Amino acid sequence: MIETAQAFGVDVGGSGIKAAPVDLEKGEFAEPRLKILTPQVSSPQAIGAIIRQQLDHFQVPDSVPVGVSFPCPIKPGQKVDWIANLDQSWIGVDVTEALSEECGRRVVVVNDADAAGLGEQHFGAAKDQEGLVIVTTLGTGIGTALIYNGVLIPNTELGHIQLEKGKGDAEQYTSSAVRERKNLGYKKWAKRLTKYYGLMEKYFSPDLFVIGGGVSRVSEKFIPYIDVKTPIVPATLHNEAGIIGAAYYATTKQ
Repeated sequence: MIETAQAFGVDVGGSGIKAAPVDLEKGEFAEPRLKILTPQVSSPQAIGAIIRQQLDHFQVPDSVPVGVSFPCPIKPGQKVDWIANLDQSWIGVDVTEALSEECGRRVVVVNDADAAGLGEQHFGAAKDQEGLVIVTTLGTGIGTALIYNGVLIPNTELGHIQLEKGKGDAEQYTSSAVRERKNLGYKKWAKRLTKYYGLMEKYFSPDLFVIGGGVSRVSEKFIPYIDVKTPIVPATLHNEAGIIGAAYYATTKQ
């Protein structure tokens, strides 16, 4: 592995598994990432085999911290009780234990939205921000991370809060996938986002919202039309945030 990397990050998703050595002094990849498509049967054995392949590809030494961003709530020592975008064989499995065994080395696992939030907090759009930061990733669903004065409040699922006036589950009304499915223009979508972020503002009184996910690359098309008082900024790490955040998180758990 290249000498400028201090940690290794992996981002496990329903469609792809991305990994790269990370330079934590700069908050960026030390080498171009390697993406491998998520297998159709995305069991612990199959996912673990791919991560091991990525570790071998980059020749990651055993001494280097390895962090894995994973798409479900992660609690140390507890087993998965539900998962949406991977094989149901993960139910009843301790993710950290399973992936460490499959990879033949210790790995540290963190919820995917939390990993993205940590990446933005320490290296991206929320760097040096005090108070409460809410990082959201708008994609197939809505991932959320709450960070207060630099400390992560893990495993929040605020994409599922119930919107007012009968709009139902926020994720089913507001996600980027809904915008695409309903062919909404960005300004019209921003009205839906206003309902969501307005409710988050009411409940939490945050100091900053950060909007991540692939759609953050076109933030100028919709963020100016979200009508809330709290400052809203686009993520700067975009889809790299999960890998970088997971790598950083692994170094804090050595």
